[in-house]
Amino acid sequence: MSSPFFPPDSSWDAAYERELQTFQDIGDTGEIWFGEESMVRIIRWLEKHKVPLDSSVLDIGTGNGVLLVELAKSGYVNLTGIDYSPSAIQLSEKVREKEGMPNIKLKVEDFLAPSAELSGFDICIDKGTFDAVSLDPGDAVGKRKLYVGSLCRVLKPEGFFLITSCNWTKEELLNEFREGFEILEELPTPKFCFGGRIGNSVTALVFQRK
Repeated sequence: MSSPFFPPDSSWDAAYERELQTFQDIGDTGEIWFGEESMVRIIRWLEKHKVPLDSSVLDIGTGNGVLLVELAKSGYVNLTGIDYSPSAIQLSEKVREKEGMPNIKLKVEDFLAPSAELSGFDICIDKGTFDAVSLDPGDAVGKRKLYVGSLCRVLKPEGFFLITSCNWTKEELLNEFREGFEILEELPTPKFCFGGRIGNSVTALVFQRK
């Protein structure tokens, strides 16, 4: 199984090394996964539900860290981003520095084997990381289970999990996260029409940990 959105596991670091070099050369932060509207969708949901600005937020697979910068600009003050690619964290540190957001915490972490200090978050956000885990050619099913287990460990009971996916339908995600989570809301995403049928190219859901 392959996808144009996600490089093979071995090339993630190389991809972020290229983006890091590009940022250093011309100040371009690189691609925003799912586009800017995906970030707006997340921030609007948090604002609509009056999620306190001091809530602890974890961005799982933060990449270039742009989502965290936008959250900080919206007033959120307790922000952490993790990525298992050191080059991604280097890039997000550069972006954080450029934007003047020193309070954003960034760490190299493998979410499938999180450190003990990664816990107690009010909100976890995923834009494409679960998709990437799902495409791993080595035991994707097992790694998806590890992901759900890690999410249960790092997210507080009654905490919120916001996921954006281009690989999974709403029904499939409900099945993947049935253990320990309940669906709260499906967020509106762009639709496409093919062969007279309308569908969603992206699925965005909000879960709450039981």
